[in-house]
Amino acid sequence: MNKLKYLTNYPPQVIKDVQKMVDSNQLGQFIFNKYPTAHDKTSARSLYNHAMEIKNTYLRKSSPVGKVVYDDKIHVIKDALGLHTYISRVQGKKLKAKNEIKISTLFKRAPIEFLNMIVVHELAHIKEKDHNKAFYQLCRHMQPEYHQVEFDLRVYLTYLEFGEGLY
Repeated sequence: MNKLKYLTNYPPQVIKDVQKMVDSNQLGQFIFNKYPTAHDKTSARSLYNHAMEIKNTYLRKSSPVGKVVYDDKIHVIKDALGLHTYISRVQGKKLKAKNEIKISTLFKRAPIEFLNMIVVHELAHIKEKDHNKAFYQLCRHMQPEYHQVEFDLRVYLTYLEFGEGLY
């Protein structure tokens, strides 16, 4: 049996069910049936606008976000799906700070639900730095199906590891 590294913390029966789909080459169809189309947020500008729309809907009073970009240097296995950084710079006699979000280019061609989950996750770090209860409550506030989409995203990553792209 193959090691499903993206699903290691899930119950054994869930892992077994996904492994069955991998073994029978049905995992791609399972994902495609749930998420049949890729989003159209492929440019840096459209990604930024999309993230700002989510931020302005749920986190209006939080710190501003200076940049939201796709980054081909983010390697999903070693790093993350996306990164949130807080950058401080000295400008004259003032200290300027801004938040930046980088999302793996792997998600340029993926369902909008997956992109939203990553954006929501990184935006939640503006208010909550740690992955604690408050952090996940904020994620669920912005995307009520957050945990299901996170699981489906992990299944998608598993598919990409064993198969080819869907979108």
